[in-house]
Amino acid sequence: MNEQWQEVGDRVYVRRHRSYDMNVGLVVGDGHCLVLDTRTSYREAADLIDAIRRITAVPWTIVNSHSHFDHCFGNALFRPAEIWGHVRCGEELELYGERQRAGVIRNSPELRDELEELTIVPPDQTFSTAAELDIGGRMVHLRHFGLGHSSNDVVVQVPDAGVVFAGDLVEEGAPPAFSDSYPLDWPATVGKMLEEMPEPVVVPGHGAVVDRAYALAQREELALVAELAERAHVEGLRDLIKSFPYPEDVTRQAIDRAFMQLDAA
Repeated sequence: MNEQWQEVGDRVYVRRHRSYDMNVGLVVGDGHCLVLDTRTSYREAADLIDAIRRITAVPWTIVNSHSHFDHCFGNALFRPAEIWGHVRCGEELELYGERQRAGVIRNSPELRDELEELTIVPPDQTFSTAAELDIGGRMVHLRHFGLGHSSNDVVVQVPDAGVVFAGDLVEEGAPPAFSDSYPLDWPATVGKMLEEMPEPVVVPGHGAVVDRAYALAQREELALVAELAERAHVEGLRDLIKSFPYPEDVTRQAIDRAFMQLDAA
């Protein structure tokens, strides 16, 4: 994979990384820029900073798309800039950041040194539904449309460039990740995003840049997952599991999370 910037709109860039196939966004205005997500570690964040500085030398504002480690554990290297995120992003990093760190070290012991050296820095600028940022004369809109991939997904809209950064609400190259998800709400959340944000370019949290048709098709897959999970909760899973659109390991994770929601209702 070529970790070079791809310009997907006027001075709006995406850098797709080998690590987790994760995308970072960059929006450049006059004298200021916005960086969406900061990667997993100080090493990865430093690599990202070097790449940003090949595009622009201006100061930045940071946005975290959500509270998962691969999107925000590099935050400290971008200080003292403002770091924006949903209010629950900050709360969940405070509550569960150390648990995330331990989980990554357990699953990827080769990253132990990188993970142990970093300080987990939550967003210091938070919102619940919507925020607007002036990025060097360009208005960029931050929106939280509801529960989905996580409790705190933020969508970044760049209207003057026709680009939406969907974060992990949309995935390309692999099935959506359900480990921390809300499968019963996720389809409606993506639906609201597409209804209120007409931009033709959709940047997923992982994988290749897509269009609205791709995001709509994924919304339909997610709706099928929610429908089948609700049926399985009543009828049992055995005869339904082959009807799900994703591999069995992904399906079982989605079902576990959906059942958790249904049992709590």
